[in-house]
Amino acid sequence: MGSYVVRRLLLMIPTLWAIITINFFIVQIAPGGPVDRMIAQMRGIEGELLDRVTNANQQEVQDSSDGDESVAYTGAKGLDPEVIAAIEQRFGFDRPIHERYFAMLWDYITFDFGDSLFKANSVVGLIIERMPVSISLGLWSTLIIYLVSIPLGIKKAMQHSSRFDVWTTTVLIALNAIPGFLFAVLLVILFAGGNYFDWFPLRGLVSVGWESLPWWQKILDYFWHMTLPIVATVIGGFTVLAMLTKNSFLDEIAKQYVVTARAKGNTERRVLYKHVFRNAMLIIIAGFPATFISLFFTGSVLIEVIFSLEGLGLLGFEATTQRDYPVMFGTLYVFTLMGLLLGLLGDLMYTIVDPRIDFEARS
Repeated sequence: MGSYVVRRLLLMIPTLWAIITINFFIVQIAPGGPVDRMIAQMRGIEGELLDRVTNANQQEVQDSSDGDESVAYTGAKGLDPEVIAAIEQRFGFDRPIHERYFAMLWDYITFDFGDSLFKANSVVGLIIERMPVSISLGLWSTLIIYLVSIPLGIKKAMQHSSRFDVWTTTVLIALNAIPGFLFAVLLVILFAGGNYFDWFPLRGLVSVGWESLPWWQKILDYFWHMTLPIVATVIGGFTVLAMLTKNSFLDEIAKQYVVTARAKGNTERRVLYKHVFRNAMLIIIAGFPATFISLFFTGSVLIEVIFSLEGLGLLGFEATTQRDYPVMFGTLYVFTLMGLLLGLLGDLMYTIVDPRIDFEARS
């Protein structure tokens, strides 16, 4: 197993390189980069100043007694080329694209992600600053979804086509049809100081003065803030996993080894958890990394916006809209690396659940 893990780790290097390279050149040729954004901002400021000066000049002309209509303001219509050159040099766009590409590769090999172009912090500092929110949403949401969906799916499989199976399927489909962000807005209206109750806070991960609270009050305050965001995140996450668990168990229960185990006099509980459970859980474990990654990074952007939680999902969205290239590529690199490591972890969990699986022998 050790050599398989080493091969997988080595395979991550070309995978990371390919993803970063493709995205780098796609972003570089796209219009509206950080230089264009900064120039547009500066021209916007100049335009505002130009309007003020023009209005002031017009007022002076109106107040003048000689009525000379030739008086007019003729300000600069654009930025000085030296200013544009300084902006390009600041963002590193004064160098050819291949030089910027190889410089970025070297920086990422040494895990130097640079500084944000528009935020007063390094990329690593921003990721560390936003990490607690994403860990909270991703970890607790994933745990709740798995702790609820797997037992529910097993019970649905054991009572297939019963009234319990029918009404729980109806509820799961209804929950899956509710968009998470829309449910978050409903929770805010109902329970966070909207039109009804003011039971939960609307923003932040913890309260002001959280550091001075006793340890047990810190825990309560943390979960008090996270209750509504987590509920909004998991509302549509039970359906797929619960139905996958049910169908996986139904498929295994119909196999010959289960009939043989029952014929040997094993109890139904022993057959279920000793023989069926191990085989049925393999496909569920296979989906764990993808579920965690989606909840950890991408599935909570609107939830973070609604509840004023500054997490990694919102950071990546802001970096994309602002064309903050160091943050964009830094977060992409970190997210991809974590996704690959979680994929390897999923393979290792296969061998824990079923020791008969040997990836090293198969490879």
